[in-house]
Amino acid sequence: MTLYVCPTPIGNLKDVTLRVLNVLESVDAILAEDTRKTIILLREYSIKTPLVSFHSYTSEGKLKHILKELKEGKNFALVSEAGTPCISDPGFKLVKLCIEMEISLEVLPGPTSFIPALILSGLPPDHFIFHGFLPRSRGKRMKIMTSYKDFEGPVIYFESPHRVKEFLEELITSSGDKPVAIIREITKIYEEVMRGTASHLLEEIKDRDLRGEVIIVVGKG
Repeated sequence: MTLYVCPTPIGNLKDVTLRVLNVLESVDAILAEDTRKTIILLREYSIKTPLVSFHSYTSEGKLKHILKELKEGKNFALVSEAGTPCISDPGFKLVKLCIEMEISLEVLPGPTSFIPALILSGLPPDHFIFHGFLPRSRGKRMKIMTSYKDFEGPVIYFESPHRVKEFLEELITSSGDKPVAIIREITKIYEEVMRGTASHLLEEIKDRDLRGEVIIVVGKG
């Protein structure tokens, strides 16, 4: 009875590890945040393991059934939409319950987006804060940004492409005109890195309609 936490590619399907592929092929089922995304990876590597939908709206009844099957000896793989499960996705709840119920847990290393983004930013990577997504409330967002104002290293955020301009405006207001890197569509065909001060980047993207996955790395001012 083991839950395998399996990182999957964040864009380029060749970034999956051999160990992850072996696990995905050998388990009884794959618990997937987005089965439509996961099936693309499985088809690429001719893996026919059954998929089970598992996301933030999964019912308590279904969660209990998954845990029951694990306790009875089944092996499951947990995958997120992309990258490493439990980072800004619902997998952590299942992981925590497995630990509480003494179900074997194995976490495999593999792709995650924010470390490549940090290195691409060109900002010192010695110590940093990964925050992830900010809340939607402007007041709460500003409060969080202000709390990091005097941090000595980079702060890494996930952000919707439609809110990047708003993010930069809030950053300038709360923390000043700090150095920023915007990394878009990392590992994908249209990967793009923009570096500069917050005000410079705000001017650079003012007439653009950004799309895709966006990571923002904010440096020390």
